[in-house]
Formats: sequence, C-alpha cells, structure tokens
Amino acid sequence: MEENEHSIIRAVLSGDKEAYGALVVRHSQAVFRVAFRITRDEADAEDVVQEAFLLGYRKLASFESRSKFSTWIYRIAVNCALSLKSKRKPEAAYQIAEDADAAQHQVQAADTADPERLLHSQEIGALRVRAMQELTVTEHTAFVLRHMEDRTTEEIAATLHIAPNAAKQAVFRAVQKLRRSLAPLKVTA
Repeated sequence: MEENEHSIIRAVLSGDKEAYGALVVRHSQAVFRVAFRITRDEADAEDVVQEAFLLGYRKLASFESRSKFSTWIYRIAVNCALSLKSKRKPEAAYQIAEDADAAQHQVQAADTADPERLLHSQEIGALRVRAMQELTVTEHTAFVLRHMEDRTTEEIAATLHIAPNAAKQAVFRAVQKLRRSLAPLKVTA
C-alpha cells in the first residue's frame, strides 16, 4: 500500500491533480479523528481536515518519500488543529467541549440509565473535561496522540517538533496530572 501511495504522489507531482483525491479519501477519517480529539469540536475538526489536505497538496513537493504519507499529513493536521485551538479563547473552547460532552452522555445514557446514573455520568464527564483542561497544549496533544491515536513516541516527537525524550515526558506528565485529577473517581471495594 505504501508503494501505491508513492506512485499516487508521483502522479500528482507530474500534473494529475485528481490523483490527490485518493489520498484524501484514504486518510481523511484518521485526520478528522485526531483533529476532533484536539479541537473537541466537529466543525473545527472539519475545518482542520480541509486545511491540512489543502496545505498537504500545496507542499506535496516537499514530502520526503522515506516517510509515510499518513505520518506527514497527520503532522500537518495536528499543527493545524493546534493553531486553530490557540486562536480560540480557552474558556469558550472548553465550554463548547463541556456542552458537547454533556449532550453526548445524555443521548447515550437516556434510554438505558436511571436518573441517578445519568447524573453521575454527567459529573464524570465534567470532571474528565476539567482534568484535560489542566494539561498544557503539549501534554494534551501528546496524551491524545499516544493514548487515543496509538502513536509512537517518535511520531509524537516529530509531530510536535520536540525531542523524543521530551515527547515521552509530556505523555508521562499528562498521565500523572490526569491520575491526580481523576483520583476522586476511584471506587473502593
């Protein structure tokens, strides 16, 4: 499959603009997923996908074939998501995220849970959102990439333009902060 992507890239660089669509179709879901996890807003994630693939198309000549296209476009998407997120007011972004989380929990639990369980689920969701707010942008992104997107330390480092050891430390700090923040949720037997 990787060789196929390299042939598609060669075709695009040779003037076949339509060939780029195959790369968009192949990678748009993964790009959307990471964009959504960083921005926590569906419309923003869609904007990030469009921006990432547009930038990818414009900079395709700078793509080095020794790496995977998926890693390269992923890095562009993360940078676009972080850029968009930094332009937003943090309070507004997290309020949107809290509202979205609350609505999602209500829809998921409404048919099956009793009112007490629904309230508990909403409280847990709000606590999780607040815990993620305590993370720095680098910690948040590193945590998302490692534990939600299953990326390697090297991929995280390349995406965030930091040393691999710094990426490992960012994930570690994020996990430690989340454990402290979510400690009240521990159930004792």
